[in-house]
Amino acid sequence: MFGTAPGYLGVDTYDCLDQQVVSHHVWFGDEHAQPARQARIGTSRHRYVWPAELDLMGQLAGFTLESRHADWSGAPFTAESPSHVSVYRLVR
Repeated sequence: MFGTAPGYLGVDTYDCLDQQVVSHHVWFGDEHAQPARQARIGTSRHRYVWPAELDLMGQLAGFTLESRHADWSGAPFTAESPSHVSVYRLVR
C-alpha cells in the first residue's frame, strides 16, 4: 500500500521478473454522496529500471554518470535506498 486518505486507497503490485509495477487507485464514493456506495478504480502500468541498467543506457548514448543520490536533497545512495536521483554528463 503506497497511499491512503479518506475515500482513497493506493496499492502497487510488482512483477520483479519483468520489472513491471501496476499502481491500483481506488476512490470510494463521490463528492456528493456519503457514505460511499460506489467505487472508481484506476490502474497505471509502469516499467522500472535498476541504476546499473540506466548507467548502461547512458553509456550507450554517450553519457557518463556524474553523481547519484538517494533523493533530491542529496542524501547518500545506499543498497537500502528506495529511490535514486542519477545525473549524467554527455561525454564529448
